Amino acid sequence: MTERIVVVAAALMSGGRLLAARRSAPPELAGRWELPGGKVEPGETPESALVRELREELGVEARTLERVPGEWPLKPGYVLVVWAARLLPGSAGPAPLEDHDELRWLTPAEIWDVDWLDQDVPAVKGVLPWLDPSA
Repeated sequence: MTERIVVVAAALMSGGRLLAARRSAPPELAGRWELPGGKVEPGETPESALVRELREELGVEARTLERVPGEWPLKPGYVLVVWAARLLPGSAGPAPLEDHDELRWLTPAEIWDVDWLDQDVPAVKGVLPWLDPSA
């Protein structure tokens, strides 16, 4: 049995809004939107991988809150898991440093204004209850 590769993504929230990142690479995904994240490396927990990926891709310091229920298949051998996350106080605002060319903070009313990657759609639906505008 081959071991599956876990890809973690962040439902990064602030002020009742969700951060969406537009892919710039690879070409087949460019222009579509996703929850930012990346692969869990050997010896990492999903939570530590997500914190690392957010630092590398967006230049932010964040903490994971809890896992969004479910997991979604990506390409063969890969599975997507999503964690709710928040920026740490004092962290710089996110910037598209790697694999993205634009970021948008979306309110619940704007969530479906972007063209999400297919595998991110159920994860985004799972995050909607966490988007409390008073947060």
